Amino acid sequence: MNHTTQLSERRSLRDRAGAATAAPPPAHARPRRRPTSQQWAAWAFLTPVTLYLVLFYAYPLYRNLDLSLRHYTVRSFVQGNAPFTGLKNYDTVFQDPTFGPALVHTVVFTAVCLFFQYVIGLALAVFFNQHFRLSATLRALFLVPWLLPLIVSASTWSWMLNSDSGIVNSLLSGVGIDPVNWLTSPQWSLTSVIIANIWIGVPFNLVVLYSGLQSIPNSLYEAAALDGANAWVRFRRITFPLLRPVSAITLLLGLVYTLKVFDIIWIMTKGGPADSSTTFATWSYRLGFGNLLPAFGPGAAVGNLLVVAALVFGLVYLRVQRKQVQS
Repeated sequence: MNHTTQLSERRSLRDRAGAATAAPPPAHARPRRRPTSQQWAAWAFLTPVTLYLVLFYAYPLYRNLDLSLRHYTVRSFVQGNAPFTGLKNYDTVFQDPTFGPALVHTVVFTAVCLFFQYVIGLALAVFFNQHFRLSATLRALFLVPWLLPLIVSASTWSWMLNSDSGIVNSLLSGVGIDPVNWLTSPQWSLTSVIIANIWIGVPFNLVVLYSGLQSIPNSLYEAAALDGANAWVRFRRITFPLLRPVSAITLLLGLVYTLKVFDIIWIMTKGGPADSSTTFATWSYRLGFGNLLPAFGPGAAVGNLLVVAALVFGLVYLRVQRKQVQS
């Protein structure tokens, strides 16, 4: 019995030793997995984009926010010892008598430009989608306003709308209409910059909407034509609904661009006369750089209002898109 008991004990000890040897090592003692080549490649592609976003987006936004929360002068702007003032710059902006007119002009300028740029761009896109002779050539010519530098376009419109020597007033005089002070009259200055900006923005809408029309199958139009649908019914029931996602992104990009339009207005009217064409973009520049004693804080605060407005519309767009995908 003793010999049998010793054999069983030895066998149990060997089994325990084998189980202990087979047990996995503790988590802290396990060797870490090295990144694979695919993971290194992913980080290599991600690093330049991250650096670009940090240097040219995140840091400027941070600096602009810091400017709006401190009392910066020219001296403190160089030395970097501006005192913290909280939301005082924003309160100064809201209490400024220019805030109300600038807000109205920004809303009117953005809404009118977006509407006419989209409507005209959509009409031209549908027109060029017919694929007639010289369609490609004419479509290329419509891109010229979009390709020109903005300073050239604004200077051209300033010459065309000049009260004394402008070609527009010459044409009006030819048909018996009195000349209009397009750039020097408070009643017409905002209209003038709106016309110029519509002319510049139509080609962008044309290109994007035309690309969207190319993705709509011709078989849908052929089937609708066989059912007796006229051109207007085909547009209303086929073209416009299927073009809705492209239209949404077109309007969003146009909104973001139009909110920050500065050069067209500044070159043509400088926001005047008497602030009649002042928007948040021109007001922000004038506060920060247009005076001998610049108000960096209030100027940055006005700029941040534009950033918030663009961010709000961007979030609304993403929410609408998510609902459409879920439905």
